[in-house]
Amino acid sequence: MTRTRSRSFTRLGQPALVLLLLLLLIAVPFWLVLSTSGKPLDEALNPNLDPPSTWQLAENYSEAATKGEIWLALLGSVTIVVPAVLIVLILGAMAAWVFARRSGRMAAALYAVGISGVLIPPAAVTLVVVLRQLGLAGTSAGLIGVYSGMYLSLVIFFITGFVRTVPIELEEAARVDGAGPVKVFFRIILPLLSPVMATSAILVTLFAWNDVFYAFFVLGGGNVSTIPLNLFKVANTALYTNAWNLIFAYVVLASVPLVALFAVAQRRIISGVTSGAVK
Repeated sequence: MTRTRSRSFTRLGQPALVLLLLLLLIAVPFWLVLSTSGKPLDEALNPNLDPPSTWQLAENYSEAATKGEIWLALLGSVTIVVPAVLIVLILGAMAAWVFARRSGRMAAALYAVGISGVLIPPAAVTLVVVLRQLGLAGTSAGLIGVYSGMYLSLVIFFITGFVRTVPIELEEAARVDGAGPVKVFFRIILPLLSPVMATSAILVTLFAWNDVFYAFFVLGGGNVSTIPLNLFKVANTALYTNAWNLIFAYVVLASVPLVALFAVAQRRIISGVTSGAVK
């Protein structure tokens, strides 16, 4: 009887303990950011977990959005991330289809090279030198090219495993009807890849949207800016020095698009990862 109770407690208590720890890890930083973003400036000079004496969320958020030029940064992020995601998805799906349908040492070697970017990060200094030679340094096109090259390997890795689960008889039947490679890909293969394509799109969007390292090197002090890069800039200016209420208000506003995207698409992320990478 004692052993049964002990096993029952272990079975129920351990998951509850893990959930409690996760809740603390998430809730404490979230409350720190939210409460500080609603405090007056004098209370926000030293961030802590105390609630504000007077909530002024509307004033802080409005000032952060206006003086921080968050709308321009949002536009910059959208105009960079969306084309990069589209390029990566189309090229990655095409390459994955070829790798999945080819066998032999040459195909295996090319596939290894194609997914090598998952493990080998690009050199930032080399990228900047190359972009300057091409006249793309400090431009949106340059950063779109960098993101496309960085995340292409990840997309190839995910989609290749998924394509291998698609029956080749579908392609053979289309070829018998006179369809060429392009028509087979866009009419047969691409529609079947929608689950893993959605997952890849979401993951690449998350990575590119939150990137500040490569955006800093590529865009530098140009006119184009992204949300994370703009946050880095405004947090280091005299305007936001020690103004943690405005900085945290900016963080909350900048996080809303990705939080909404993840909340809506979290099931697709899980299903696409399991069907593409595991299979």
